Amino acid sequence: MHAGSPEKKPLDRQASIASALRTVATEQAGVAALASALENGLAEPFARAVDMVSQIDGRVIVTGVGKSGHIGSKIAATLASTGTPAFFVHPAEANHGDLGMIARDDAIIAMSWSGESRELMGIVAYSRRFSIPLIAVTSGETSALAREADVVLLLPRAPEACPHGLAPTTSTLLQLVIGDALAIALLEARGFTPDHFRTFHPGGQLGANLTQIRDIMHVGDRLPLVSSGTGMQEAILELSRKGFGCVAITGADGALIGIITDGDIRRHIGSNLLAMSVDQVMTREPKTAGPDTLVATALQTINNSAITSLMVVEGKRPVGLVHLHDLLRIGAA
Repeated sequence: MHAGSPEKKPLDRQASIASALRTVATEQAGVAALASALENGLAEPFARAVDMVSQIDGRVIVTGVGKSGHIGSKIAATLASTGTPAFFVHPAEANHGDLGMIARDDAIIAMSWSGESRELMGIVAYSRRFSIPLIAVTSGETSALAREADVVLLLPRAPEACPHGLAPTTSTLLQLVIGDALAIALLEARGFTPDHFRTFHPGGQLGANLTQIRDIMHVGDRLPLVSSGTGMQEAILELSRKGFGCVAITGADGALIGIITDGDIRRHIGSNLLAMSVDQVMTREPKTAGPDTLVATALQTINNSAITSLMVVEGKRPVGLVHLHDLLRIGAA
């Protein structure tokens, strides 16, 4: 046990749960207070901050010390991944040479709950000397940081969840929320699309979900297709050959008019199935998607419809097929 550590006591599970609920309730109240502020006095400076950042030609420099610094680092990453070039500069490192990383066409977001963090004063002074736009995120309305800033995002002084009122909890959550709100407002103002998002997130499940299904769909001879009027014996052979558990039915004009799945076949066993035509068995108006549909949207359709394959159409003509296994293969599901 470290010197000064509290004595270990038997764990009271109910007390732990009650503590968690108090923490959640306290932080919920803080977020509610922030929402109320955004509907009132915080609205105008927030809009100015969005406008200020959207007008710069450089990058957003986020800075802060301690827990505010940790939150600032996350906010910089969120901005950068949503179309606003940004990075985090630690104020201590800035005072020892990293101020050179900040250019005159940049903007600075300085985060300090009290607004009196001495470590920030070097980067604040630098911003004033070279007329670099400075946005303060603080709860200190008359603090040194607020007095120097061009825009002050004044956060409500909500109680910390810590019972001693010491550990930054609610305060850091509010910093995080206002940072996310700023990033999303900039994203929307810039018209940032899923295609842009994919550029910055090529890896992992997120990158997979932002893939268009044209990049993974089966095409050409791999498609299980038969024409309207085809007998079920031939349709079952086509279904078996292609191995997707379904066969699509096209009309005389080549448009998709229906689909037959393994389930449809099972439902018709015992009803002289092989003597039927596909038109008697098929499910009409099957679920479809366009080639530009995102994998995430296709996966949602497959899950919501309890199906395993999705036909891809252009102008009602089938041009591809995506199977659940394809989504699993690229890591989207």
